[in-house]
Amino acid sequence: MGRIVVFCAALATVLIAAGFYLRSEGSGHPTSADDDGAEAKAVLRDPTGHRVGSVKFSDDDDGVHVKVAVDEPLEGGPFHGFHVHANDDPSNGTGCVAPAFTSADGHLKDTGQNHPAHNGDMPVLLENADGSAEARLVTDRFSVADVIGRAVIVHASPDNYANIPARYLTGTLTAVDQTTFNTGDAGGRIACGVIEDD
Repeated sequence: MGRIVVFCAALATVLIAAGFYLRSEGSGHPTSADDDGAEAKAVLRDPTGHRVGSVKFSDDDDGVHVKVAVDEPLEGGPFHGFHVHANDDPSNGTGCVAPAFTSADGHLKDTGQNHPAHNGDMPVLLENADGSAEARLVTDRFSVADVIGRAVIVHASPDNYANIPARYLTGTLTAVDQTTFNTGDAGGRIACGVIEDD
């Protein structure tokens, strides 16, 4: 009888240890121990300074998880370009200076990158019937540390991802073509938020 009790206790110990191992190493799914990555947030405000939504950034093993929520109808739509902007040229001011938000500068990008391959390029937001919008995405184009102090911009128009069919290109880029490659023709900046450590 004593041997059975010892055997059962040993078996239980092995099973518990195996369970911890599988949860921490073998499952492929994040556990609570993985949730200690860096986090940042931005409060989105319209040109009048009114709060219209928020964006949260969280580092995880598979990249940065981005969660955006727009709570109120915005100008334009129903699709809105959505990007991280560099916010790194002091000559333009800093932060989200209303009403045009040009102080946030251009898209976050490395030298030579064209849209839609900018580090800060993200999928468009689609409004619901009530004008709200919500999206979640994962990107490995930047880390949370890379975007602290940058700005998030929501645009009035859809982003065309610089889609200029070859039949429209004449061999020499026009100013219109270059604008498309720079911005995706997403239109005016209608909401802005500076990304801060959370």
